[in-house]
Amino acid sequence: MSESMSSDHKSLLKGHSSQYLKLNVGGHLYYTTIGTLTKNNDTMLSAMFSGRMEVLTDSEGWILIDRCGNHFGIILNFLRDGTVPLPETNKEIAELLAEAKYYCITELAISCERALYAHQEPKPICRIPLITSQKEEQLLLSVSLKPAVILVVQRQNNKYSYTSTSDDNLLKNIELFDKLSLRFNERILFIKDVIGPSEICCWSFYGHGKKVAEVCCTSIVYATDRKHTKVEFPEARIYEETLQVLLYENRNAPDQELMQATSSARVGSASGTSINQYTSDEEEERTGLARLRSNKRNNPS
Repeated sequence: MSESMSSDHKSLLKGHSSQYLKLNVGGHLYYTTIGTLTKNNDTMLSAMFSGRMEVLTDSEGWILIDRCGNHFGIILNFLRDGTVPLPETNKEIAELLAEAKYYCITELAISCERALYAHQEPKPICRIPLITSQKEEQLLLSVSLKPAVILVVQRQNNKYSYTSTSDDNLLKNIELFDKLSLRFNERILFIKDVIGPSEICCWSFYGHGKKVAEVCCTSIVYATDRKHTKVEFPEARIYEETLQVLLYENRNAPDQELMQATSSARVGSASGTSINQYTSDEEEERTGLARLRSNKRNNPS
């Protein structure tokens, strides 16, 4: 062992570009020309074989390079042609990238980095569970600490023909669901129900595991000869209920005064079976009229 090592020697190597050299790269043997190794002036190989750096040679004339030689053939082909097919697996590309960086072959390193980036599995912005049973829905609602929004979309549940705008409105509801889920996925659990038993398009809003609001987007309209199903797109109402359900982010029940201040008025009967809903503009008008009547009573002309 010591005799073999003593026979190895370092020297500056410089020769004609057509001269062939024998390379032992980590036990892998290669045969190439000085011209190939020095083709790119900015690489370490060019410095080694143009007389700028010493190289280690054994007694049989093999130039020793203490690197893994698995991908050195790809490096030689890249130096010859300026381009090369990259390995198929990310592991091999990463190994080739390490060698390209060691030998300072910038263009090959950039190609490897781009390939690794392209092979990366994109991370989803948000995940929307698709439920197929009432049991799954209850399980998701029970374990989630977030308020929830569920959209039921079942076009095939219709018994009648659709009105002319129904398909467009159904798509608008789905697009709004996607938009809201991208915006509020960190604060609200969004669920899509694709096998609802009877509904065609219906939004449900949950806080603390209980349903707090519902927006049904379908109705039956009567024509002269038949019934039609109409799908609507109450965008403002859906936005309102989505913002309203954010009040249930905390485990404590939302403040009732805050609920009233951020939503349209909901006045229910004592039995809770009748609910009148007003828009914010209607509520403001009713409040203004009440104030005006009160002023007239207090200050009669």
